[in-house]
Amino acid sequence: MPIQLSVVIVNYNVRHFLEQALGSVRRAMQGINGEVWVVDNNSVDDSVRMVQERFPEVRLIANQDNPGFSVANNQALRQCQGEFVLLLNPDTLVEEDTFHKCLQFMQEHPDAGALGVKLIDGSGKYLPESKRGFPSPWVAFCKTIGLSALFPQSAVFNHYHLGHLSESETHEIEVLAGCFMFIRRKALEQSGLLDEDFFMYGEDIDLSYRLTRSGYKNYYFPETSIIHYKGESTKKGSLNYVKTFYQAMIIFAQKHFSGRRAGMFILMLKAAIWLRAGITLAGNFWRRIRLPLFDALAIYLGLLILKDFWANYFYKDPHWFKSNVLWFNFPLYILIWLGTTWLNGAYDEPYNLRRLTRGLSLGTLILAAVYGFLDLDYRPSRALVLMGAVWAVLSTIAIRILLHLKEHGNISVGKSRPKNLVIVGSETECSRVEQLLHQTGIPKNLIGFVTPQELVSKHPHMLGNLRQLNEIARIYQVNEIIFCSKDVRSQEILSWMTQLGPSITYKIVPEESMSIIGSSSKDEPGELYTIDIRYNIAQTLERRNKRIFDLAACLVLILMSPVWLFFSKQNRTILRKWSAVFKGKYTWVGYVQNEAVDSLPTIKPGVFSPLNQIGLIQTDSATAARLNFFYARDWEIFSDLEILWKAIFA
Repeated sequence: MPIQLSVVIVNYNVRHFLEQALGSVRRAMQGINGEVWVVDNNSVDDSVRMVQERFPEVRLIANQDNPGFSVANNQALRQCQGEFVLLLNPDTLVEEDTFHKCLQFMQEHPDAGALGVKLIDGSGKYLPESKRGFPSPWVAFCKTIGLSALFPQSAVFNHYHLGHLSESETHEIEVLAGCFMFIRRKALEQSGLLDEDFFMYGEDIDLSYRLTRSGYKNYYFPETSIIHYKGESTKKGSLNYVKTFYQAMIIFAQKHFSGRRAGMFILMLKAAIWLRAGITLAGNFWRRIRLPLFDALAIYLGLLILKDFWANYFYKDPHWFKSNVLWFNFPLYILIWLGTTWLNGAYDEPYNLRRLTRGLSLGTLILAAVYGFLDLDYRPSRALVLMGAVWAVLSTIAIRILLHLKEHGNISVGKSRPKNLVIVGSETECSRVEQLLHQTGIPKNLIGFVTPQELVSKHPHMLGNLRQLNEIARIYQVNEIIFCSKDVRSQEILSWMTQLGPSITYKIVPEESMSIIGSSSKDEPGELYTIDIRYNIAQTLERRNKRIFDLAACLVLILMSPVWLFFSKQNRTILRKWSAVFKGKYTWVGYVQNEAVDSLPTIKPGVFSPLNQIGLIQTDSATAARLNFFYARDWEIFSDLEILWKAIFA
């Protein structure tokens, strides 16, 4: 019997999402003579082993490098045998009848070369990239300068997303989304495989264009939906995205346009690269500097008021303080306070008031020490420093309260109120998920369980059945719903997500999985609740502390050079690597060289390693792997300090 459908999934380091996608594909393949291919582009997150153990029916290609999206898809396309081919992203979830409906439509429409379906993000919102038009110079211009966003339903200004076409009706369209391309094999043979000049992005536009040039039609088919966790704008905050995406558009223009039209389009795209790169840089810079800037302005204004108050109240002279307090003392105070606040991670976790007050308190202590070393002309008043410290704490807390009120509608800053959570599934599966949540250590206010069955069990946590979910969510003010895919059909999950809307966060537990998967927005990467190891060295604050330690150690080593040059056996190594560490190309302490480090958080190569702590030069592979694991999991500054000390002087 000929194979009807070949599903091809290219994976790169998204094991948990791939596991869920394959589970949904397995269910959607029921009753279809098909095959599933996974091409892994050298993932280091154990994806290959997961596929081999959990999905033995899948045909797996494990690459030893990352050749790109197009090359990887073509590897499977050259081998698969299906009458129809589906190119599917790993961060998707399909309904149980998605493949059946798509096959039926394609068989009823012999003019259809390919089709795409209705895409929704992890919060249940429709994704406009479900249907798109070709990027002509005018279309690119409207998208680049924002006219398409200003007029989302205009056929003229938003041709990129075909905003004038209803999202709930079937339409002939120009471009399919690369996350779900259901293609007729004959059409693919006539138009050719994916163009391997496209490493990532643009290959879907190019293939869609070639399909239409081959005489076929592309269709948008909303009779079935899928979840796409990472929408088109997932990585728009990165310069790499801007460069890669627009470079792909340039390749497309050079390939399919000619003459003056091509030149104008390419010129426009190059201008768009610089424009979007500038916007991206400015946006990223503003997001980073916004809160420190607000803090600095608030503290400075407060210091001005305190200066005038103290001059009039205590010194009885409004001109007591010299002008240097304005351009030297106040900026110095603010620099020290905000510097210690940053070092304490208060800008990594803006609503963590404990980090904020600890950072400002440490800054005040440092300022008190620095104050005594200043020239008399630059020591205006210790009282002003103390009052300024109190004002710094109060004003920065007030800023966070206002920001929290604007973002979350309440002033409960620092009180991470657990979400009201319900779990939808059988009693057994709900209890398993409850245990999994307990193991992850994530605070949740579990309201209870909801069963997909009509008869509600007598379990004390059972609130009702699935038909009552809307009422349960309203009565208990539910913030998060976790669906057990073993018991609840994907079609029902998508239906409830669309019905309840984005005010609730949704997550899904794949059958027999130890991960809970979801995403609250197409603009954010997917979220995971998993019992996987949490590595200290992967945390933003700790990575910064490690870099600060490296720089501080460079300074101390220079100051102590007469000592270690005379006593240390490692003086040649230190001399040779000091500059590289200072420039950030090396770190003083890194992993023991071993193949297993690929599965650990990435850090710079180390001058020394945990082996120096135990006085060894080399060890076997298993011991090296365990040393690296514990070093990454439990890292703290004192770990590097101890290893560096023993490496130099032991």
